[in-house]
Amino acid sequence: MATLSPPLHTQAIALWRSQQQWHRSLERTTCQLKHAGRLQARYRGLEPLYDDGYQTVKNLDYYYESLGELVEHDSGPPRWFCPVDAGSPIEDAPLMLYLPGVDGMGMGLFMHHKALGRIFELRCMHVPFHDRTPFEDLVTMVEDVVRKENATSPNKPIYLLGNSFGGCLALAVAACNPHIDLILVLVNPATSYENSGIQQLLSFFSLFSDQACMAITALLNYNIDNEAHMAVSSMINGKHPLAALSRLTNNMSSFLKHSNILDKIPEDTLKWKMKLIKRAASYANYRLQSVQAEVLLLASCGDKLLPSKAEADRLQKLLPKCTIYFFDKHGHSLLLEYGVHVASIIKCTDLYRHSRRYHRVFDYIPPSATELKEVDKATRDLRFRTCPAMYSTLEDGTVVRGLAGVPQDGPVLLVGNHMLLGIELISLAAEFLRLKGVVVRGIAHPLLFPDKKRAWSEGHDFFDFLNLWGGVPMMYKSIYELLAAGEFVLLYPGGHREALHCKGEEHRLFWPSQAEFVRLAAQFNATIVPFGVVGEDDLLELLCTFEDIRNAPFGKEMMEAYSDHLKLREDVDHEVFFPGLYMKIPGRFYYQFGKPIPTKDKQDILTDKQAANNLYMHVKSEVERIISNLLEKRVEDKYRSLIPRMLYQAARGPTCEVPAFDP
Repeated sequence: MATLSPPLHTQAIALWRSQQQWHRSLERTTCQLKHAGRLQARYRGLEPLYDDGYQTVKNLDYYYESLGELVEHDSGPPRWFCPVDAGSPIEDAPLMLYLPGVDGMGMGLFMHHKALGRIFELRCMHVPFHDRTPFEDLVTMVEDVVRKENATSPNKPIYLLGNSFGGCLALAVAACNPHIDLILVLVNPATSYENSGIQQLLSFFSLFSDQACMAITALLNYNIDNEAHMAVSSMINGKHPLAALSRLTNNMSSFLKHSNILDKIPEDTLKWKMKLIKRAASYANYRLQSVQAEVLLLASCGDKLLPSKAEADRLQKLLPKCTIYFFDKHGHSLLLEYGVHVASIIKCTDLYRHSRRYHRVFDYIPPSATELKEVDKATRDLRFRTCPAMYSTLEDGTVVRGLAGVPQDGPVLLVGNHMLLGIELISLAAEFLRLKGVVVRGIAHPLLFPDKKRAWSEGHDFFDFLNLWGGVPMMYKSIYELLAAGEFVLLYPGGHREALHCKGEEHRLFWPSQAEFVRLAAQFNATIVPFGVVGEDDLLELLCTFEDIRNAPFGKEMMEAYSDHLKLREDVDHEVFFPGLYMKIPGRFYYQFGKPIPTKDKQDILTDKQAANNLYMHVKSEVERIISNLLEKRVEDKYRSLIPRMLYQAARGPTCEVPAFDP
């Protein structure tokens, strides 16, 4: 019997051990996916379109009434409190500590209590007006909580939401604890105190009482311009002018109505607060180079107290992991103004997570009712122009209006065709939410997930919507994890080649030869639902495409230099290039979902290549058949054009369902 030579024997043992480790790793991963799948199917206790309570507070009276009670009756040392109106957080929610402005009351987050309290375990710092705790001791107070929570759950992040003075406090804690996984949300941090005009302003008014100086500061803190802008927006969006004017005047007069609280504040309070904020800014600035935490910086361009916009630019250069959201028409008290949805911004920036690394599948939180309204507002023009009509197919083959034929429970794999620029995506996702209460998790090109470091948050852009709707970059691992979690997965096998097609290629499929998605579906007994969508030719006209540029002199070289790094599929000679186009007098979008194809009884496709290919070709032919059927049937729709639809809605209301062809 032959024996292995020592080197070969050593290699064999190493290979055997490597294989055993790989199998154990695979078993662990499978167990994690199964557990995470059960967890993800419930979104940790949240339903899609949950009520996040955002902007349910009508005016600032509540804030000033609470402040007055605290100023008059509050005493004792600094402490933490959990807002009652925040409610109970979701399962396994990370901790968020709110660090208030220099007032210290901890009430500045009241408009966001419920929205943040649903997805975080929310605690607010409270420092009574009579308290004179030094800044270093406040840092220690926060550190004690952070270190204790980190010792209990070392793999979970801890969020510090620091407002103005609290931003300095958050930076100080992060600098002193670089080994702890902290995520900082800084709102107009007061690190720019030395460069502000506050000291000069207060010295100018030094002849007046402390109460008068604080009143002047409070009025500068409040942004009348933003309230006027929000009132006008309310009227444009259909609210009664008197209601919008009432909210504007109520909020403007809230401080004046409750100005008597200034008489209850101790005489030396202003001098102490200014000394405290000066020390905080100096302490934080000296230690900025030690901050390793991820930072989301919310900066008001209309801040009259601090140069917050310029300070945001400075901090981004000094902090290695810093993202900025600028607010154009807002003042220093950003958290007390309308139009600032902090919870939504955290989700859009991929900063909401439950472990050390962000995971697009398992850390996903579904859109709230407020976020759907924001999508409706941003896409109102598109919906008006396209008026999407949706059809689905029941198990007996009957085609019906609506989505009744699509399964209610996942895992479901929706497989269909892209229209130009993927303009069918928003309507499809929104209708699934409205009609079925289901989030469709789209598989998208990595180009659509940019690492944005600066954004202007005057309404979400398309990339934000993609994050809110649970989009995931194209990888088979992502599809595997989504199906394991029991999700509704939206897949376009044609990818960017279909979304950026050339002239004359409308409604044509560009699918690859691989049949991998049917094997993935079968592995989890998922139901495949083929679908088709038509209508881009009634909305958009191509002017300049990929082929036009490539055929021009030096065009091929220019395109390769521009988009080689953006390629996703090697089997397609088509770079990622956005075409030139113009809008036409719009027609209508038509969606049809075919008869569901269960894979539970088709387990042979996991091992039989021919069986997998047969199912793949069946799905593709179904999509092609549906497209052809829609192109024929839409001719029968007398509301295909814009004018008949406008007349129909004028008689019955803008929210009525416009009829389409008889399926």
